[in-house]
Amino acid sequence: MKRDFLALDALSRAELDEILHISAKLKRELKAGRREPLLAGKTLAMVFEKPSLRTRVTFEVGMTQLGGYAVYLTPADIRLGERESVGDIARNLDRWVDFVMARVNSHATLDELARYAKVPVINGLSDMRHPCQVLSDCFTLLEHRGRLEGLRVAWLGDGNNVANSWIAVAPRFAFTFALACPKGYEPDAAVVAKARADGADIVITTDVGEAVRGADVLYTDVWTSMGQEAESAKRLRDFAGYAIDAAALKQAKPDAVVMHCLPAHRGEEITGEVIDGPQSIVFDQAENRLHVQKGILVWLNNQTAKH
Repeated sequence: MKRDFLALDALSRAELDEILHISAKLKRELKAGRREPLLAGKTLAMVFEKPSLRTRVTFEVGMTQLGGYAVYLTPADIRLGERESVGDIARNLDRWVDFVMARVNSHATLDELARYAKVPVINGLSDMRHPCQVLSDCFTLLEHRGRLEGLRVAWLGDGNNVANSWIAVAPRFAFTFALACPKGYEPDAAVVAKARADGADIVITTDVGEAVRGADVLYTDVWTSMGQEAESAKRLRDFAGYAIDAAALKQAKPDAVVMHCLPAHRGEEITGEVIDGPQSIVFDQAENRLHVQKGILVWLNNQTAKH
């Protein structure tokens, strides 16, 4: 039975640990100048409905470093569900490629691709989840803190797809996730309820101080995501006071680290002083997208080989 990588709470702690272990090994080997062609002869189809810097470059470079090949498909190349049904696209792609990575508007598109494709489907971003980003973030925290258990991760801003993925994985790694946002911008209620039912400590508040006080990690994302540009002016007003700046950082632990999934709108959700400051690990996160996504691809290939 093939495995997909669509949401972090669809995997067990042991499976997530296995991906992180593979990722760490691949990173060490790359830094030592070794590139084992673990995916020689394999091809990844990269389906994009939304533009990308990090997702495209890291998956394409990752496949190359693993000895495989990546095919980039722009929104105009496929027009998912318009020119051809999602199911038919999946049934074509799985005849030609070994993996499908899709960066889509609706999470339902990913579910449909996974339902019809006989090869692993990877969520490169959807409106509901961004698991590659958050698993890479967890990997980055392990490098800098040595553990995830017991940490307090404070999120300031929109309860978006990245926040949903943080909440979903919180029960797996036993950290507290505290999110501060204005009313009306909360994360998905079902994701929060499931994480709490699984034992996670999830705090949702409108109070920045409550979220960041004693935090080990301060995290933010853009206030206006792709597709929300018409709401930009309103969001700037609504999120006033929710930026990660020097004042917010002072309320966290003295050795707290600052994270951002990028791209950053400097002067809005985060100040240049903080993102370029000594507590920022933002560009370590960006680098680790490469290593962790290679780990995901190798893990999925290994799972397929077992069956």
